[in-house]
Amino acid sequence: MTPNAPAPKPNGEASCDDTPRNGATEPTEGAAGRKRPKPGERRMQILQALATMLEQPGAERITTAALAARLAVSEAALYRHFASKAQMFEGLIEFIEQSVFGLANQLGDREPDPLLRSRHLVTLLLQFGEKNPGMSRVMVGDALVFENERLQRRMNVLFDKFEAALRQNLREVAVLTGTSTPTVDAHADASVITAFCAGRLQRFARSGFKRLPTESLEHSLTLLLPLGRL
Repeated sequence: MTPNAPAPKPNGEASCDDTPRNGATEPTEGAAGRKRPKPGERRMQILQALATMLEQPGAERITTAALAARLAVSEAALYRHFASKAQMFEGLIEFIEQSVFGLANQLGDREPDPLLRSRHLVTLLLQFGEKNPGMSRVMVGDALVFENERLQRRMNVLFDKFEAALRQNLREVAVLTGTSTPTVDAHADASVITAFCAGRLQRFARSGFKRLPTESLEHSLTLLLPLGRL
């Protein structure tokens, strides 16, 4: 599920980087008699715990020590499922990608109107962030400030893909409306709308999740994607 990355050195420090492990032996997870999770279940529990910790407004950098304490396991137990903390964040990013673009693909299959498709695409991205506050911090990069740079680059790719999907829809709109420069218009419109979405998610995260991304959304969509265009 997650891409390959160097395993971290479990040195007992509060944070985790991508330095190679020194062959340290990991202690047995859990107390005697504790029911072991099914394969893949512990991995999901780790990601869920990380996402929940990110939902705390004003949360500082999350350490592997704090994450392990929340799950009542050792840091070494975390490393049995993820080679580094960066891989844990990559797991969250993969969940975001699969969720957003899985819904976007369904949208493309059932909505023939490219303008309505664009409006629904904006709505689903903002609703996803609103329903998953911890994920919204990952999406806007607030949770990635002190993490590996590749995580931010990968998150940027998600917004690039979102903008590309919008651009394709809006080019169809431009063609249908008979504009003389459909590609240029679609690029410009998609860029503005993507910036709007990123701004709404960023405001949500930095307001302590008080300013909802979907606040007055219909009014905003009327300005950005007016239905009268077709």
